[in-house]
Amino acid sequence: MKKVRITAVRQTVYPDLMAKYENPIEHTCDVSVGQQWISVDGTCPEGMCPSAWASMREFVEALARGEGNFYDGWMQNPMSAMISCNDGFRPFSFYLEVMDT
Repeated sequence: MKKVRITAVRQTVYPDLMAKYENPIEHTCDVSVGQQWISVDGTCPEGMCPSAWASMREFVEALARGEGNFYDGWMQNPMSAMISCNDGFRPFSFYLEVMDT
């Protein structure tokens, strides 16, 4: 099994949707742009947001098995994927990539 690096690359925030639909909450997300995790054997890395993991798990597991080239050439690097978490108000985009070593 290969190790997969997971990097938080961007967060988008939709204040208009938050104002219209979301109940006020004090704490939303602990992820920071540039934060990285390493998945070993396709497992959830310690400290990874459970909701974000649910969005990317199948892609991480496939990359760890050496599979890739999702959707017939979607990514420039066929052993990678760009996945967003399922927070509709402030989603994070994560870059997943197989590590060489």
